[in-house]
Amino acid sequence: MALHITGDEHADQVLTDDPFAVLVGMMLDQQYPMEHAFRGPAKVLDRFGSLEPARIAAADPDEFAALCSTPPAIHRFPGSMARRLQELAALVEERYDGDAERLWTEAASGKELLARVMELPGFGKQKAQIFVALLAKQLGVRPDGWEAAVGAYAEPGYRSVADVVDADSLHKVRDYKKQKKAAAKAASA
Repeated sequence: MALHITGDEHADQVLTDDPFAVLVGMMLDQQYPMEHAFRGPAKVLDRFGSLEPARIAAADPDEFAALCSTPPAIHRFPGSMARRLQELAALVEERYDGDAERLWTEAASGKELLARVMELPGFGKQKAQIFVALLAKQLGVRPDGWEAAVGAYAEPGYRSVADVVDADSLHKVRDYKKQKKAAAKAASA
């Protein structure tokens, strides 16, 4: 199934073709517009020549950070995200023999999948729930109990990147997030 998150054909193709790219895009999706975060894997691939976890984990940290910081950077905090990306790559290499897809294909249940994702660098509970919802809604990865594991993110609607399939749905997700922020701000005032 093809992913259409970034609005950039090349970046979306990288996400579609490489399971590790989807994981990296989700990791980068914080304090940065989601479509830009999910373009990060294509930038790394184009500059580094590979998205192989073993190669990324073994790269010189300073050189890799410089590559990630080259404009347009992979994130608004490229140095810290370059380090986190290398940590993520090392974990995927160590636990899953470099095959990111094993993270979800070998999970026996939605609860186990959520726990596995929460062990990744940069993935708290909410981000892990969104990633599991993305896997289920867009890639058809639906282990038993995935709906319970992700809560409201399993429901139809436009809440997160899991619901982005085109430019229109991206705008609907943005509107939803703006409404949530405004409601939170009003509640705290």
